[in-house]
Amino acid sequence: MRAESPEGTETARAEERGAGRITLAQVGAQAGVSLSTVSKVLNGRPDVAAPTRRKVEELLEEHGYRRPAPTPPEAPLLEIVFHELDSTWSMELIRGVQNVANAHGMSVVLTETGTRHSPGADWVEGVLRRRPLGVVLVFSTLPADLKKKLWSRAIPFVIVDPAGDPEPDVPSVGSANWAGGLAATRHLIELGHRRTAVITGPEDMLCALARLDGFRSAHNMARIAPDPELIRFGDFHVSSGHQHALDLLDRPDRPTAIFAGSDLQALGVLEAARVLGLRVPHDLSVVGYDDIPLAQWSSPALTTIDQPLEQMAEEAARMLLRLRREEEGETRIELGTRLVVRGSTGVPRA
Repeated sequence: MRAESPEGTETARAEERGAGRITLAQVGAQAGVSLSTVSKVLNGRPDVAAPTRRKVEELLEEHGYRRPAPTPPEAPLLEIVFHELDSTWSMELIRGVQNVANAHGMSVVLTETGTRHSPGADWVEGVLRRRPLGVVLVFSTLPADLKKKLWSRAIPFVIVDPAGDPEPDVPSVGSANWAGGLAATRHLIELGHRRTAVITGPEDMLCALARLDGFRSAHNMARIAPDPELIRFGDFHVSSGHQHALDLLDRPDRPTAIFAGSDLQALGVLEAARVLGLRVPHDLSVVGYDDIPLAQWSSPALTTIDQPLEQMAEEAARMLLRLRREEEGETRIELGTRLVVRGSTGVPRA
């Protein structure tokens, strides 16, 4: 009796699923390729030309084929994908995914690609070849064609700390950004600051806008009108906080406090204050956001909003495993934030 190859078994199973619909042989005929080529596409084999792979994938999607969960490889993988890597903020997310992977005997693949809005177009071909058990994405969302390709291969995905508001069919784990902005600003107001600046993130990122809304809400609740000239949009990096702070603190009516939308920007603010000869918190109070490990080692130690990045990544990885097993559970999670008071905030000078 002839032993059937894994590839042949996969093709036979796919043919059974297609009973009553188009067969894989017919897909091959429509695409102008052999049945073995269709089988290679289904199995994620790399030895298929990209145009041919796309044509076959489109026909499979058009006719409703949904690839079953592949047999786990010898070293099961979880993949985490960033548009850029930062040694402090990103490491917290990586650590969270790694914690869950270690607990389940898995390995982690790290990928850098695309923009903060979505991964690069070439990324999906690589992930289909790697066939991880799931993908954690640090983006705002996924284009429709990439979602279809992942779904067709039964590769679940979750977006963590989304830059925007993901579509209802995109699982995500985020945090309470508005509440964090509110708590940071309310802390400064309660200390007596009436002229507070904010350096949030990019204008096209929902988390940055939510933190700014929290800043404004705290002022409204205290019946204080925030000065529009003290509202700045940065990019969450040190240089952004530094440049905006130099400009804000060079004003004759400079602010007595600055709320930075990330700890990295807050570190830039601290450096700007040092360059200008201002003492923190005697001359200027500073609040950050994220509570990365470096925050407690700045000088002075940084008052900040604890965004539980490691826990967010853990929840995302656990969600992937639930989706993999097709178990019931939340697919939109928002974790709480909290104020951590350290040495960078104090009462304003009289």
